[in-house]
Amino acid sequence: MKYILSVLVENKPGVLSRVTGLISRRGFNIDSLTVAPTEDTTMSRMTIIVDADAVAYEQLTKQLHKLVSVYKISDMTHEDAIERELVLFKVLAPADKRHEIIEIANIFRAKVVDVGKNSLTVEATGTASKLDAMEDLFRGYGLRQITRTGKIAMSRS
Repeated sequence: MKYILSVLVENKPGVLSRVTGLISRRGFNIDSLTVAPTEDTTMSRMTIIVDADAVAYEQLTKQLHKLVSVYKISDMTHEDAIERELVLFKVLAPADKRHEIIEIANIFRAKVVDVGKNSLTVEATGTASKLDAMEDLFRGYGLRQITRTGKIAMSRS
């Protein structure tokens, strides 16, 4: 099962390394990891997605709690949370196909952020399923490059 952890940590050098090292030493693969400062500049929030069984996951969270630099761990897996990702698609776009690609971007409330001679770069945010659907449509035109962030999540209210 994939678990979504929101981990509040000290915003100091080496904290990311200690947290990811602990996870990898326990034999977990990190499916997604995002880290950024919070409204409090002394803290950062890590959103970590790991694939684990329930027993192993419980052991992992107990070990994370023992790290001095970890202040709070929230399991957002079963919460009513807002989850988003960001993706940049560089799509092959000859002049006769540009309008179609722009229409697809508009349907998904994405925006064109760069126009090249033979390509368009489209920026989109949303759920993983939305971004997967966009990717499938853009593959029909030819994808030159995709860059996708990890998932971020925040509990509602």
